Amino acid sequence: MSLEARPPFPPFTRETAAQKVRMAEDGWNSRDPERVALAYTADSQWRNRSEFLRGREQIRDFLTDKWQREQQYRLIKELWAYEGNRIAVRFAYEWHNAEGQWCRSYGNENWEFDEHGLMQVRHASINDLPIREDQRLFSWPQGRRPEDHPGLTELGL
Repeated sequence: MSLEARPPFPPFTRETAAQKVRMAEDGWNSRDPERVALAYTADSQWRNRSEFLRGREQIRDFLTDKWQREQQYRLIKELWAYEGNRIAVRFAYEWHNAEGQWCRSYGNENWEFDEHGLMQVRHASINDLPIREDQRLFSWPQGRRPEDHPGLTELGL
């Protein structure tokens, strides 16, 4: 097995696709750009909103800037569909800016993986909704979402 292998590997089943989604959610909730960047191929291609990135270095730099701007970041991802080496995900995350304005960001991602389970393509479409602090739904301690915390469907999102 490659030193860079990230099981589970394609082709995905419902179970392994859901596992991959949760692993991605956990990684992003760590807010560790170095760790997260290693889940992507060295030449991974991204479209994130209107930004186009290529490779781990650009991904790492992007995530470093993102988590400096988007404070108290908490994310939930949910499997939408899968086939072969592709997974579609919907997600929502909450965060606030330096001025204390909270937002809930909603989006969809399309992922494509190589044979080693590394993501080689990521397309993300994201919209931000300003919310009041008392409208927050994601309030677990910073880090991994607890197993008993509701997902997007259970929260009506």
